[in-house]
Amino acid sequence: MSLTPEIRLGINIDHIATIRNARGGVHPDPVDGARLAIKSGADGITAHLREDRRHIRDADIERLEMLCQETDVPLNFEMAATDEMRDIALRLKPHAVCIVPERREERTTEGGLNVAGGHNHIAPIVRDLTDAGCRVSLFIEAVEAQIRASADIGAAVVELHTGAYAHAIDNGDVQLADEIVDAMIKGAALAATLGLEVHAGHGLTYSNVGRIAAIPQIVELNIGHFLIGEAVFVGLPKAMAQMRAAIEAARP
Repeated sequence: MSLTPEIRLGINIDHIATIRNARGGVHPDPVDGARLAIKSGADGITAHLREDRRHIRDADIERLEMLCQETDVPLNFEMAATDEMRDIALRLKPHAVCIVPERREERTTEGGLNVAGGHNHIAPIVRDLTDAGCRVSLFIEAVEAQIRASADIGAAVVELHTGAYAHAIDNGDVQLADEIVDAMIKGAALAATLGLEVHAGHGLTYSNVGRIAAIPQIVELNIGHFLIGEAVFVGLPKAMAQMRAAIEAARP
């Protein structure tokens, strides 16, 4: 029996839209993917509306918010800290908003948000979203200054970026992976003492998720690219079930 809380599994459906957009048209529909994920037990749906609309589109976000309201499953709206995205979030009022760094030329989010350095810009957005009833999360590295800044700025949640850990594993750099995990263990503990809920995500797979899932303060993992890729071969319900099994096996 687990001695720590069960971890929620949020499914990021961005890359269903990536496949759709490769050919144009409406198939495959990311909202259908979200519906299947919910039916298969997802604890939340994550979608990132990027400035260049490279995958998720405005109409997708609107339909996803409607679906999540109908099914009582939270939508986690990932967005850059821009006025445009703030205004969209204030109109839709999703359950959760995760503010992430974004550069147009990057393939995917490459690092954590610089909350400490961007306080004056980020703080008003966090305040506006919080006042509108959204639960605001900041996607950061497990660095003390960024964690403390996230608490100071009024965020409810920090999502620790696991991308560098995943890359270290892929590159066979065991020492670096160990150092990153140690930093995440310390960072998660600090965040919890500051009253922040702790999530994690980016680059997680069946084989590397265990060390992250074992960190007791982490209560939610948001996973997308790997699961959508696995779903091509085995289907999304089976891919989700295998990921849950890997997570639960690691929980102390």
